[in-house]
Formats: sequence, C-alpha cells, structure tokens
Amino acid sequence: MNLQMGKYLTPTPIIDCDSPAIQEKTKDLTKGQENVIEKAKSLFYFVRDEIKYNMYSPFHLFKHYRASTILSRGEGYCVQKAVLLTALARAIGLPARLRFAKLRNYLLPPRALEVFGTNIMSAHGYIELYIRGKWVKATPTFDLKMCQENRIIPVEFDGKNDAMFHSHNRDGKLHIEYIHDCGHYQDVPLDKILNAWVKVYGFERVEWYKTTFGKTKEH
Repeated sequence: MNLQMGKYLTPTPIIDCDSPAIQEKTKDLTKGQENVIEKAKSLFYFVRDEIKYNMYSPFHLFKHYRASTILSRGEGYCVQKAVLLTALARAIGLPARLRFAKLRNYLLPPRALEVFGTNIMSAHGYIELYIRGKWVKATPTFDLKMCQENRIIPVEFDGKNDAMFHSHNRDGKLHIEYIHDCGHYQDVPLDKILNAWVKVYGFERVEWYKTTFGKTKEH
C-alpha cells in the first residue's frame, strides 16, 4: 500500500477506526467473511439501516462527528453516517474517504424546508471505498425504514458500482438533483462544512440551528 493510499486507512480523532468499539463492531459484522466485497456490503447495510437518519443531529463541533460516538448514539445525519462507515471500512483495512456534494432535495419535508429556508443541501456527505483497484461511491444516508415510510427508493450497494441517491421516488416524483461535486477528503472538513452552511442558509439561521438542535448527550 503506497503512502497516498495509506492515509485513507489512518485513524484520526474523528474517524477513530482504532477505537475498541469500532474494532469490535467490524469483527462482528464481517465474521466469517473473506471476500472484500461482502465485507464492504455488510458494513454499508449496517450503517444504512441500523444507524437511524436524523437530519437534526448536532453538527457544529468535531465531537459531534466522532465515529465511535455515532455508533453509540445509533443515529446521525448524512455526514455523520458517512464518517462511521469510513471508520468501519478503515478498521478492516479497506481504504475509505469522505466525499461531498451540493444537492437539491425536491421532497424535503415541510418542517425541514422551514428550518433551512431552501431545499438545497449545501454539504451532503457520503463515502468512497477503494475496492479491487477503483474507488466506489457509497451513500448510506437514508435508512430502509425511513425510505419505506416516505416512498423513497433505498440506495442499494453491490460493492462494485456507485451507490448514489435516485433522482425520483417510488411515485415518479423528482427527488434528488446533484448540483455540484465538492471533492473528497481524508477527514471531516468541518470549517468548510460550516462555511457552506452559512453561505447557503445564512449566518443567523445557522446560529439558531446550533442553539435549537446543537445539544446532545455525551457518550
């Protein structure tokens, strides 16, 4: 493994793939599996379905993103779920990195539309896994239960092809439009995420969001 790829296996204070909880969970999820694709799928579906999607999760401090914390909490928004999947992948020696995109959600719930003031998501997070010589995109954001309740087509992952949001829902209504690819990162670029939030949602709205949804129990 060269140095360039090695950085996508390295633990960080946020992507703490060396933590006992993350190590134990990866062993449990991939027990008896030898094939890297099967391992990647097991990790993906655990994060997709067992970590509940919560778009109102605290978001403005580094501690809100720590992979072991998200695992313990059992919920998170897109970036937090992506961080956990990244950590689980690195824990089994599978290179993983975060990727971001600006997108528009045409089916954003009324409450969320009121909170954000727009249907643009400024820094949607997902990940890329290096599997058998190529980077493969994986989006574990929406859990299956949420998809079923809201007529959303769930993102499926076969370990070989990119797994991205579908453009329409089960009723044929326009759902997700990718606006801009924001690149990939070794670790959580929190300053860039917050700057993107302020640019799209406005400083006062972001500050209100921090005080309204920014508190969480410590784990």
